[in-house]
Amino acid sequence: MALPRFFCPIPLENNTLITLPKEAAHHAGRSLRLREGTKIALFNGHGGEYQGILYFNEGIAQVQIDCFIEDNRQLCGNITLIQALASGDKMDWIIEKAVELGVNRFIPVAAERSVLQLSGARLEKRQQHWQAIIQSACEQSGRNTLMELLPVQHLKNVFNTTGDTDLFVADPDGELSLTEHLRQHPTMNNIGFFIGPEGGWSQKEVELMSKQGAIKIQFGSRILRTETAGLALSSASAAILGWI
Repeated sequence: MALPRFFCPIPLENNTLITLPKEAAHHAGRSLRLREGTKIALFNGHGGEYQGILYFNEGIAQVQIDCFIEDNRQLCGNITLIQALASGDKMDWIIEKAVELGVNRFIPVAAERSVLQLSGARLEKRQQHWQAIIQSACEQSGRNTLMELLPVQHLKNVFNTTGDTDLFVADPDGELSLTEHLRQHPTMNNIGFFIGPEGGWSQKEVELMSKQGAIKIQFGSRILRTETAGLALSSASAAILGWI
């Protein structure tokens, strides 16, 4: 049975006694109602997990760490999901599932046709909210390194961070099949997917992506929603390239 897992953003070391941060302590004692003596797992996002025994010392939650496990449960390759801002709770859903599927970097884009528009304090609060979703999804899925979340940015700035990533644009009218392309290039190690908003990318944005070398690809004969496309492409790519 899987151990209860907690994100613990403090230095962790084998054979030490540590005090759980407030949020982790509340989750363990109040939400999960774990008893003293329960074995739990901790990770701080820098790789590996630490297992130990939970104790309560005058109401303070502490863990005696007695084991380090190096496994990070990562994909063998790198996937960057470049997602145009979607409305409602869709972004929360996409980010959570991207973590579970093994995406290692997430770039939210303020597209021309994005319904959701963020700025100022609202933008900062949403970034913090998304970061908390990443941490929670890592706890649930067993990942020991956090998916990297970049700040919301305009499309033209994305290419400053993609480096040697092989870039693809999800397009139902694309002439190139993702499946066939990946099978023809089995040694790919860094791939990125541009996923448009509900209204799709503008013609100007499509031209910019094409100019920067992004390849239009299609995946099946059906049109996928923005909250489905990136997850489907990421999952399929990891399977086709043998990264699972």
